[in-house]
Amino acid sequence: MKGSVVTERQAFSRDIAPSVSTKLDRWALNRIQRTVESAPLRFVLWDGFEQASKAGPPVATIAFKNRRALFSWVWDPEINFGETYMFGAIEIHGDLVSTLEAVYRARPISKRRPWWLDQQSNTVRSAKENVHHHYDLGNQFYRLWLDQGMVYTCAYFPQPTCTLEDAQVAKMERICRKLRLQPDERVIEAGCGWGTLALFMAKRYGVRVRAFNISTEQIAYARSMAKEEGLSGRVEFVEDDYRNMQGECDAFVSVGMLEHVGLSDYAAFGGVIDRALSTNGRGLLHFIGRNQPAPLNCWIRKRIFPGAYAPTLHEVFERVLEPHSLSVLDVENLRLHYAKTIEHWRRRFTEASDQVGKMFDDTFVRAWQLYLAGSQAAFTTGTMQLFQVVFARGASNAIRWSRVEGSCAHDR
Repeated sequence: MKGSVVTERQAFSRDIAPSVSTKLDRWALNRIQRTVESAPLRFVLWDGFEQASKAGPPVATIAFKNRRALFSWVWDPEINFGETYMFGAIEIHGDLVSTLEAVYRARPISKRRPWWLDQQSNTVRSAKENVHHHYDLGNQFYRLWLDQGMVYTCAYFPQPTCTLEDAQVAKMERICRKLRLQPDERVIEAGCGWGTLALFMAKRYGVRVRAFNISTEQIAYARSMAKEEGLSGRVEFVEDDYRNMQGECDAFVSVGMLEHVGLSDYAAFGGVIDRALSTNGRGLLHFIGRNQPAPLNCWIRKRIFPGAYAPTLHEVFERVLEPHSLSVLDVENLRLHYAKTIEHWRRRFTEASDQVGKMFDDTFVRAWQLYLAGSQAAFTTGTMQLFQVVFARGASNAIRWSRVEGSCAHDR
């Protein structure tokens, strides 16, 4: 663990509260509760003083262990909810997802995007650092709680009872069918994770794939899997930034990467797509988004996904697709499928938490438990969306006739 994290943990863990809470402490607690007054939550101080739920029977109790934790919420609740939870300065007695769902419903997101989001650029260097922070934590870590294919994006559940493994295969099949992939077509994938989709497309649909990624750990794993499956001749895994992509393709696909591009770099991303697509080219973007512009939670940006931004459809259309006259053919929202995916991940992560603690520490475990629970709650409450957008060259007719393939009644 980095020294700065150790120092912050010590600061939050230090018990600086007197044995009995003061009027000022109780004023602070009352102020915190008023910010989420419609949430069925009970709040408790270190000496047992409580603020009962004002919205019916509580789904959980939030207990502050000391004054530093309490006043950090008054100062900046968005970041310090996460900080105090990960460092153990608060305790939540009750289901974590239900608690966060109550908070999200009680605190609507801002409807205005801060001006600085348009100014920040994820340079090649910063993008590499951001990816390293999250995706290079080690393949052993992710193997503990992802599916067998190491797919770290939203699955598709034809039925809610499907296994995670089957749902990830169904997601990849759905993407390939939306793209109408044909044997020997050329595919470029931006942000390929551990390579599972690229290998799936090559194996099941006979296409040739060039897949780009800047995660050293993921690229090494993907290359080893391609060699193991005898697909090295059909799939090339390139460790490079998307801005450096070369070559033409019949289909462009990006799953779970657009969130990491950064709003100010969408024009560059759109230019890459335009440069790569053939005359009859088409593509698919699969990304976490929002209904209204807003920055990603600042604790998530600090601890989990630095440099990330979840866009609205309008922002993607306006900045990525419209400048190049790319036609939007289909939009699907799979947010409940992502909630179900994360439900599986959380269960597996919890089962492996002792192993994760030995690999990192308890603070890391709590941080990731909060991240996963918060993500699940964001999708169940509609705070976050999961969009799949299919697009093609404006003049191309090499597109699907309908979502459901079939024959007319008189042909049966």
